[in-house]
Amino acid sequence: MDRSQIEHIEKRLLRERDRALRSLGRFQEQSKLTRDSADADLSSYSFHMADQGTDAMEREKVFLFASKEGRYLYRIEDALRRIYADPDSFGICHSCKKPIPFDRLDALPHARYCLDCKLREEEEAAA
Repeated sequence: MDRSQIEHIEKRLLRERDRALRSLGRFQEQSKLTRDSADADLSSYSFHMADQGTDAMEREKVFLFASKEGRYLYRIEDALRRIYADPDSFGICHSCKKPIPFDRLDALPHARYCLDCKLREEEEAAA
């Protein structure tokens, strides 16, 4: 990859990192709002069983989305570390050591594997 392509991928990763951080902040705010609305009732416990189930489901949903976004943020930051540590080897498949096509990196800037190796890995995991 040439320098302009690496700079393009770096900018994409930085934008994705900012988006993921904002998203995690929103999840934190949603979690706080759920707790605050429970506090407004002078009790953090719902009086009706259906309300308890709904509250638990909402808390679980926020946790799952935040967890997924956290894993995505980790992959983005790992890709940024790879770019900064060794830009010449960024975009090389970790499995077959062939260059990852720029189109794949443009679509998925934190990709560590070329499409063939990733498909092979997923097939092995499914078997």
